[in-house]
Amino acid sequence: MKPLQSHASAIDRRRLLSQLGGGLGMLAAANVLSSSQASAATGVAFDGPHFPAKAKRVIHLFMNGGPYQGDLFDPKPALEKFAGTKPEGADLVTERPTGGLLPSPFKFHRRGESGLPVSELLPKLGRHIDDICVLNSMHADNPNHGPALLQMNNGTIIPTRPSMGAWFLYGLGSENQNLPGYIVLCPGRPVRFSILWNSAFLPSKFQGTYINHSTVQPEEMLPHLKNSRWDHATQRDQLDLLAELNTAHLAERGADSTLNARVEAMETAFRMQFEAHEAFDLNRETQAARDAYGEGHFANGCLLARRMVERGVRFVQVYYGNGQPWDTHSGHNDKVPKLCKNIDQPIAALLTDLKQRGLLEDTLVVWGGEFGRTPVSENGNGRDHNHHGFTMWMAGGGVKGGMSYGETDEFGFKAMVDKMHVHDLHATILHLLGLDHERLTYRHAGRDFRLTDVYGRVVKEIIA
Repeated sequence: MKPLQSHASAIDRRRLLSQLGGGLGMLAAANVLSSSQASAATGVAFDGPHFPAKAKRVIHLFMNGGPYQGDLFDPKPALEKFAGTKPEGADLVTERPTGGLLPSPFKFHRRGESGLPVSELLPKLGRHIDDICVLNSMHADNPNHGPALLQMNNGTIIPTRPSMGAWFLYGLGSENQNLPGYIVLCPGRPVRFSILWNSAFLPSKFQGTYINHSTVQPEEMLPHLKNSRWDHATQRDQLDLLAELNTAHLAERGADSTLNARVEAMETAFRMQFEAHEAFDLNRETQAARDAYGEGHFANGCLLARRMVERGVRFVQVYYGNGQPWDTHSGHNDKVPKLCKNIDQPIAALLTDLKQRGLLEDTLVVWGGEFGRTPVSENGNGRDHNHHGFTMWMAGGGVKGGMSYGETDEFGFKAMVDKMHVHDLHATILHLLGLDHERLTYRHAGRDFRLTDVYGRVVKEIIA
């Protein structure tokens, strides 16, 4: 087939778009151009940070399902003393009926110069505790997975709002024209799936690009990326012609952000053919590096996350696994050691790797689930959802290491001291990225929206 020339009047527009979709359409979500290109195309101006940023990029290690804080970073000796009872303060409403207090069987050790308590289940991660700020007073609004996932990822339980990664890109743009600025790594489908990384009413080029890394072969992670029919020059001619057609179309009809986003996605996908396979190819890592991270989906996700951020990807989310692996309603004590074994070595390796490469200083690593779990039992050997008080942590990117912030009650059920809501978490992350959460707004349906809605406080006490 000969390259298409600029005889636009003879070309059926729908047929041309269909042809260009072969090899590119699967990556329609691949989002961003440089700031200047995006501004020219859509009228969205990236003015850069509102003030000097401490972090340039974010890695979000997401424990979908909700880990129990009392097993990992928030020991509660009172559980042993009152085991089996349900005293006042441990009788809060959760998703399901629960029984008496259930102590954790796992021991804690004080680690690092800071002496913060870390579970015996996380021996390798414990070596990094002096780089970690433990947030022991997190709380959210809903004990059900769907709404809680939405609030943690999108700032609200309403399923029509942009994800935080979309807000990051909207505010800052991308550092790499040849890769998506927002990548989601998940070996399967978490609850709510793609709505957790959507752009909603923000221009669609800001949505996340989902990569199923169940396999680590680049050709399978990124199917249909390379165009087997046309070479580089032919595709470039086609895209240039499409740009001419779209310019004429927009001149007649006015701005169309959806069309712009589609064209930019194809441009990004075109460039990805020549960089993405290298970026996603773990075989380019040394065997020593592969061994340091360990084996399994989560280990591969952590290593891919490092490869992404060192190439300028603004936001990388690594979901632990398919569905809700940390949702331990039964058999809790049997499941948790296996879950922790799967995250301990990879996260420790990631922090080591980022630090050795000089990336941890301006890369913010965030760990946690959509909520925590109860200090009381469900069905005798499980733990229910707990949004009243749970633990997350952050490292690098301008946060103070070797400290804990906030406290739950003596049983670990409810945040009590220096409470930190999900809105506060988002406001703080934006602040570390140099963005004022009250100024980062988008006009839609007659009002100015923002990630933190009308709430949120920057927790300056944890900022270095």
